[in-house]
Amino acid sequence: MAEKFLEISNISKTFPGVKALNQVKFDIYPGEVHALVGENGAGKSTLIKILSGVQPPDEGGKIVIEGQEVSIKDPMDAIKRGISVIYQDFSLFSNLTVAENIGINEIIEKNEWMIPWKKINRKAKEALDFLQADIDPQDIVGHLSVARQQMVAIAASVAQKAKMIIMDEPTSALSRSEVERLYEIIENLKKQKIAIMFVGHKMDELYHVADRFTIFRDGQYVNTVEAGETPEADLISMMVGRKIEVKSYLGSGKVEKKPVLRVEGFSKASIFNDISFEARAGEILGVTGLVGAGRSETMQAIFGLNPADSGKIWLEGKEVQIRSPKEALENGIAYIPESRQTQGLVLKKTVRDNILLPQLSKYTNFLGILNREKMHDAADQWIQMLDVRPKDANNRVSQLSGGNQQKVVLAKWIATHARVLIVDEPTNGVDIGAKDEIHKILRDIADQGTAVIMISSELPEIIACSDRIMVMRRGRITGILDNKEVTQEQIMNKAVS
Repeated sequence: MAEKFLEISNISKTFPGVKALNQVKFDIYPGEVHALVGENGAGKSTLIKILSGVQPPDEGGKIVIEGQEVSIKDPMDAIKRGISVIYQDFSLFSNLTVAENIGINEIIEKNEWMIPWKKINRKAKEALDFLQADIDPQDIVGHLSVARQQMVAIAASVAQKAKMIIMDEPTSALSRSEVERLYEIIENLKKQKIAIMFVGHKMDELYHVADRFTIFRDGQYVNTVEAGETPEADLISMMVGRKIEVKSYLGSGKVEKKPVLRVEGFSKASIFNDISFEARAGEILGVTGLVGAGRSETMQAIFGLNPADSGKIWLEGKEVQIRSPKEALENGIAYIPESRQTQGLVLKKTVRDNILLPQLSKYTNFLGILNREKMHDAADQWIQMLDVRPKDANNRVSQLSGGNQQKVVLAKWIATHARVLIVDEPTNGVDIGAKDEIHKILRDIADQGTAVIMISSELPEIIACSDRIMVMRRGRITGILDNKEVTQEQIMNKAVS
């Protein structure tokens, strides 16, 4: 068997009051895809920071690269040793060209009085050609699509002669076809004996690319297993420490499913056209389709963000005009955006402040003074109800895991007692355990009589949670399906027809 490219053992990392990693181990071979999995807070990000030279480990552990024990001093040292990281945000300079981004490390390292532009442009083109990426090295990175920006980040790793590439949630912002293209690139990298450490949450993708899994839980090493010999249920059980079955969260039928929201003839030039549907009390209406289908844009228009050019909205039989989010909230429509960190939360504020932000007037007296005691009680109630962890309402939201941040966003809008709750990609970037909890929360909300509209690009999620499924393509509805043994193939046929 080939020599391992990387082997770590007994690696720990302690922060004030927290043991983020406790004596973990991991190894990877050239040309292998080794997936590192675990819930949010398992320690995956901490290990990435140690391997990339961002943070040092505690004393006592060992890092061996190509048979030699090393100490990774800083990010440049990691790159020199053959380790490259592609983060979720790609860490690119949006105002620079593709070539400048690919060659930035060489520019910094060489520190020459004259930058060798010919050499940098040539290397950039070679790296892009290696990936079969049709991208002009002189394009400005900020003008590229997300998928093409990811190509640039991978090309930068190739240009650095990386022997191991760490991919952190690489598919989170990609369409299905773009994910397939990424699979092809990973296969090509494997053939060149480049090791891939793949960090992700989506089971189908993990099983598609990984040769082995290493599981972390609560900062500790659990096991390393062969992907082809490990059932998904067993992998999930090792990740969360308990058995999670693939569940259905369809309605119980206890709530009378009368229409709460009715939309007719909704149109906006070049974005969506002639959208007509209804959302009913006690149900989850799933909305899906390929990237560019107009799902989010349609629901944002209903919420008063970028209103439609034409069309009508009825709420519980009464026609209403919604031209702003304020009017939507006044009429009982709440919207949870896809990007919780940039659109759904104020990261520097506390959990309490975030939950109560849309309804501060409820806790303000006639002099404009906030009743802090009532605010504390209300926030604590929602924290308990949605099991936000840790339980301290004074914690900054930025300190919470992705799943718990999403629970705070849910609490924030559920607390408004909306009649219609629109959620956009509610489990994007959260781990398998938190995903299960969020699905249950959404079903509980629906069972209390709320009309829930859930936008999701994950077909297993759509099928597990939706009572009816609305499929869109290029700004039009191509079908509304009752979820009675509906298959992914049937949904995809509607999405591409």
